[in-house]
Amino acid sequence: MTFFKAAALLVASLVAGAGSAGAADLGSLRTMRPVADASGTYVVTLTANGQFLPRFPGSDKLTGVVYPSVNIRRIEEPARFAAPDDGFSISVLDDNPDVRFGPVIRVQAGRYLSDDRRLLGLRKLNWSVEPGAFFEYFPVSFIRTRVELRYSLNGVEGLVGNAGIDFILPFQRFTFSLGPRINFADATYMRGYFGVRPSEAVINGLLPAYRPGAGIVSTGLLGAVSYKWNETYMTTAYVGYNRLIDEAGRSPIPRRLGSRDQLTFGASLSYSFNYTP
Repeated sequence: MTFFKAAALLVASLVAGAGSAGAADLGSLRTMRPVADASGTYVVTLTANGQFLPRFPGSDKLTGVVYPSVNIRRIEEPARFAAPDDGFSISVLDDNPDVRFGPVIRVQAGRYLSDDRRLLGLRKLNWSVEPGAFFEYFPVSFIRTRVELRYSLNGVEGLVGNAGIDFILPFQRFTFSLGPRINFADATYMRGYFGVRPSEAVINGLLPAYRPGAGIVSTGLLGAVSYKWNETYMTTAYVGYNRLIDEAGRSPIPRRLGSRDQLTFGASLSYSFNYTP
């Protein structure tokens, strides 16, 4: 299956699966927009994030990272659901509570010999920045579908993307979410992280040469729970699991040096306040 066929099937399955998931509307997550506040006040949310994730794609060792994030919305806009694994994005369409789309960006840490000495002979992969676009759709209030398509720059170059469905359950101060994930990439990206050139195989001595093509990188699941202490503070904890499959799963890098099972978990603390310019 080619990369473009896989991407087309993915989008079709998301729309079909989400549309058949149910016609009921809980009404608690997709609220109507209140009357606009003429004061021009914004709600600013500052978040401190801590995360453990594989040192590089295919690694069986975890590394910890800490990073900040910020979200700004008009006070008359309802707060929207966001999953912990969303890329940083800005919607250019805010009038429709069911649909969002706009630019998105992610950062990939790269791969270095210091991550695992058994990578000897393999090329160093610098960190990458991945700008692109996202599309998000709520077929009903408790189901969100999201697709991101990005282009990786600086380190490994190539087309990469991901998609998922989140089933959302609010309960008093808690919000629970759970849903499947799928990641895909073109041949250039796949060969960067999962390929082994013949010259690299000779130097490394542990890995055979391998040249993957475009396709599905991994499939998995992400679950999260958030607790809103008050209008100012909220905490979130989450865990995600992805399984490398197809071309990526057959790579000798995860099979001999790491693992096809990729685990990610983390937590965040958010602080929100009103701001009037």
